[in-house]
Amino acid sequence: MIDRSFVTASFCICSAILAVVLRQYCREQSMLLAIAACTVVMGSFAAFAAPVMTELKDIFVSAGISESYLSLIYKGGAICIITRITTELCRDSGEGAIASVAELWGRGAVTLLSLPLVKAVLEQIGSLM
Repeated sequence: MIDRSFVTASFCICSAILAVVLRQYCREQSMLLAIAACTVVMGSFAAFAAPVMTELKDIFVSAGISESYLSLIYKGGAICIITRITTELCRDSGEGAIASVAELWGRGAVTLLSLPLVKAVLEQIGSLM
């Protein structure tokens, strides 16, 4: 695990240095390099997270919690990750307003996604009273 972290950190640092150097000559290619680096790291993370997701599923099943709630958690996490990467890429390209709107969209999407969880919690509270 630690060796993968060092490899990922090295890849990210090298990509960042290349993007900064490339930005002096061609801003568009620098942005494409940053997007490519993000894609590679996210693909690596997805492969790394697969066993963790399986373990979480087993924990939810053994606890008697519906898997639909776990699906909502996964979706919320994915929205957060996508939004964060999008906003940082927009800010790096100098588009702060677009980054702010992307952040707003991500927050709204997570809020809408969480409504079934809020409803279930309120139903549980209602049944206890």
